[in-house]
Amino acid sequence: MNETLRGLYTRKSVRVFTEREITKDEKAAILRAAAEAPTAGNQQLYTVLDITDPALKTRLAETCDHQPFIADAKLVLIFLADCKKWYDAYVSVGCAPRAPGVGDLLLAVSDANIAAENAVTAAWSLGIGSCYIGDVMENCEIHREFLGLPDYVFPAAMVVFGYPTDGQLAREKPARAAMEHIVHENRYRTMEAGELRRMLEPRAGIKGYEAWLTAFCERKYNSDFSREMTRSVSEYMKQFSEEGK
Repeated sequence: MNETLRGLYTRKSVRVFTEREITKDEKAAILRAAAEAPTAGNQQLYTVLDITDPALKTRLAETCDHQPFIADAKLVLIFLADCKKWYDAYVSVGCAPRAPGVGDLLLAVSDANIAAENAVTAAWSLGIGSCYIGDVMENCEIHREFLGLPDYVFPAAMVVFGYPTDGQLAREKPARAAMEHIVHENRYRTMEAGELRRMLEPRAGIKGYEAWLTAFCERKYNSDFSREMTRSVSEYMKQFSEEGK
C-alpha cells in the first residue's frame, strides 16, 4: 500500500491537540494543498478564512455547539463557498451577469469542500490531525455578522488542526460501512430494511440495533441543533432564490 492510500485509510478526526505549534511552512503547505484541489472550471469558487484571533476562535468554539477544542486548535480554517468574487469581476468589466442561484451555490460548496479535504489530507501526511466542524453552518445570521460575510458567500465548512495527543492517535478509527452498501452499480438501489440493518447494525454494539438507531435519530437527526441548522441555512439560501434574473 502506498503512503497516499495509507493516509486516506488511517486518517481519523482529532479533537485533542498537544501544545506543539504548526510551523509557518507546514501551514503554507496545507493551504497550498487546498488551493491545488480540483475545482469547477478552474474558478476556485471558495475563499479560505485563516482564523488567527484567539478571541474569535473562542467565540467560534461557543457558537459552534460549545466545543472548547476549537479554541485550542493551532490552526482554524473556514472554507467559504464564494459566489461573489466572480460575479463582482463580471460586473467590473461591464458584463450583465445574472444573480447567483442555487446551482451556483452548490457548485461553490462542492469546490470549498474539495479544497478542505485536500487540506485535511495534506495535514495528516505531516502528522497533523484535524476535525471538520459542520456547526459553522448553524447560526448563519451570527456568523455572517462577525465573520463579515456578504451576500452570496456561505460558510461551507470549518476545519481545525493540531498535533494529536497519544490518546487520540491510539483511539480506534470508527469502522465505515461495507462497500456493498456504499457502491451501487450504474443505478441507485433503494436499500430495504434488512440491508439497512446489515449496514448499520455493527455500530449498535450491546445496545441493540433498534435502541441504538432510535437514540441516534434523536441525538442527531431530530436534535435542536439539526433543526436550527436547517432553518438558518434555509434562510441564508433565500438570497439565491432569484436565480437567472
